[in-house]
Amino acid sequence: MIAFALRLAVSGGREALARLAVIAAAVAIGVGLLLSTLASINAVGQANDRAVWTNSGAASRTETAPVDPLRWWAHGDYYDGEQILRVDVAATGPTAPVPPGLDAVPAPGEYYVSPALAELLRRTPAGELGDRFPGRPAGVLGDAALPSPDSLFVVVGRTAAEIATVPGAREVTTIATALPPSCDDDCPGQGTRGDAMTLILSVVAGALIFPVVVFIGTATRLSAATREQRYAAMRLVGATPGQIALISAVESTVAAAVGTVLGFGLHLALRPLVATVPFTGDRFFLDDLTLTPLQAVAVAVGVPVAAAVAARLALRRVTVSPLGVTRRVTPGPPTYWRLVPLVAGLAELGFFVNRHPDTTDQQTAAYLTGFLLIMLGLVVAGPWLTMVAARAVAARTSRPATLIAVRRLADDPKAGFRSVAGLVLALFVTTATVCIIGTINENRGALSGDPQTRVVVEHGAMVDEPPMTDALPERLLADLRAVPGFRGLTVGHDNPRALGAEPGERPGFSPSLVLCGDLAQTPVAGHCPAGASVAGVPQWAFLDLRSNAAHEWPAAPVSAEEAAALPVRNVYVTTDGSVAAMERTRTLLTEAYPQYRARTVGDWGSSQQKQLAGWRQLANVVLLTTLPIAGCSLAVSVVAGLSDRRRPFAMLRLTGAPLGLLRRVVGLESALPLLVVSVIATGTGFGAAAMFLRSQMHYALVSPGVVYFALVALGLAASLGIIASTLPLLRRLTGPEAARNG
Repeated sequence: MIAFALRLAVSGGREALARLAVIAAAVAIGVGLLLSTLASINAVGQANDRAVWTNSGAASRTETAPVDPLRWWAHGDYYDGEQILRVDVAATGPTAPVPPGLDAVPAPGEYYVSPALAELLRRTPAGELGDRFPGRPAGVLGDAALPSPDSLFVVVGRTAAEIATVPGAREVTTIATALPPSCDDDCPGQGTRGDAMTLILSVVAGALIFPVVVFIGTATRLSAATREQRYAAMRLVGATPGQIALISAVESTVAAAVGTVLGFGLHLALRPLVATVPFTGDRFFLDDLTLTPLQAVAVAVGVPVAAAVAARLALRRVTVSPLGVTRRVTPGPPTYWRLVPLVAGLAELGFFVNRHPDTTDQQTAAYLTGFLLIMLGLVVAGPWLTMVAARAVAARTSRPATLIAVRRLADDPKAGFRSVAGLVLALFVTTATVCIIGTINENRGALSGDPQTRVVVEHGAMVDEPPMTDALPERLLADLRAVPGFRGLTVGHDNPRALGAEPGERPGFSPSLVLCGDLAQTPVAGHCPAGASVAGVPQWAFLDLRSNAAHEWPAAPVSAEEAAALPVRNVYVTTDGSVAAMERTRTLLTEAYPQYRARTVGDWGSSQQKQLAGWRQLANVVLLTTLPIAGCSLAVSVVAGLSDRRRPFAMLRLTGAPLGLLRRVVGLESALPLLVVSVIATGTGFGAAAMFLRSQMHYALVSPGVVYFALVALGLAASLGIIASTLPLLRRLTGPEAARNG
């Protein structure tokens, strides 16, 4: 029977082969996207594993080995908004552990860099970057030490004495192979949160694969009426219901198996492209995009089995009698209970608007569950919304074409909504993503750059740290002022007697003492009262890198000479904003005081900006992938509907109905659910984004730009165009020969 079913599947003429080809293509797209998503999740884990070694100096680590200690100091740096991870090491003996990617511990005066950093050093003047690393380049770090080909890593060889005096430096006897139990700002290699990225990629995968599932389901309905007649004829000559179910399952399984094989090929073809997409802010190594054996087997076996099960379920509502009479059970109308998941998702997000979850896990559970419920709710509620809209239109129209179309939609709204479900979900996901990311970018000056502080380089001690130095060398001050693009320099001095502090101010948070002559050179940091020589400027005014140009700081009861003699906490330099000026300034300060980090506005938001850029990329992938798939599904659905109803349409033409009337019927049947539910999905996306932003970040929703609305309008117009492109088939499918009893 299986051999007969195989012959039957491929011997049904061009129409049967076309149906199998469409199903195989749909399955191939779905399998390719699913495998690419699984490989991306695996790649995140592998990238994180290769970054773990940088946490070897974490204080919470307890692993030890009987070897010579390796003195270790891991810290961060930046160049033009790109983060650089620097690890200074010093071997205390020949058996000291060696970091991955190296054959030996770098000797003092040597350093090893990642390939991306080596390229950056080649094209950047030494005064802007290379001079920060003492010694000479001795080689390139291997891939085993790098989470990404874009990683900017450097391992610098130092003497044991040089590292011994640096705060935060430690001795290690083992290289970390797992995350430490806890991190207190001493884990530079925490990597991307695997659980969070898995959740994000899983949601994206659902948004991508759901339209493909709809496409597959739509393709299996091609020529459904013809196949049911064929099954009825087979029952008439003695086939059992079980044999009919087996034949149907074999047809679908053959197409799914071919599609699965093609899907694996599509995944391999997409790997180089997927590796370039910065989901986590950086690209993947191509070799990281791999599947586990279990994943590969599960997909290879599961997809054809799922196709067979789906084919069996599709016959559940079709009864073929021995006399060859095909009866399809008319489904009952959907009820308003279908709104429950959608309302529940919106209610969950609304509940947390004024009840912000405390922990990251609680936030993930609250917000992700809400968004998933809304996505499920849109799919479940779609048929009911289609039915309500169709009945409302039917009550207000008397045009024949509109009445026929809305009456059919009201009778079987599930079939009407099925073809546009993928597009509706894509609109919701894209709307919510664009609104959230756009609002964050609009509100976080650190991401786009406070316009008045983009020119600032700040260097020095944090609030709870001791002063950086007793006095700045005159040579350093002269070099800073000699940088092309230098504009001004302010020095924040220590304030041990809390002069000018507000009553009740916490210890250690006293304002820095700043000479008014210095402050006048950097007006973005504020100004002194008239006649004052020293002002008390809060340290956060320097550390926050936000404009205080309009702020007048209180005078401090100390002379300029006394203030200038106090230890230095911070250096605040303004430039013309050019990369060359800011990075040359940063290099000079880093060379002089490497234990402190020079910071700019661009650095502050760099990692978040890269992450947001990755999410924007995901939104673009969702939009650019789901719209064409949803369009194909829409076209196949319309054609399938025309094919199954060729005889009723042919009878209408024989009774005098013009072809234009039938075209309007078909167009309205597809356009009405598309437009109605798309409006609801888009509005739901705005509402969900607004509640998330208000709860998580206390931001008001910022309307997306013209580009978003143009893309949505273009997508809907393209969908309507796809519907229109199928209408010419009506003339050929509804000829007089189609009216004959088959």
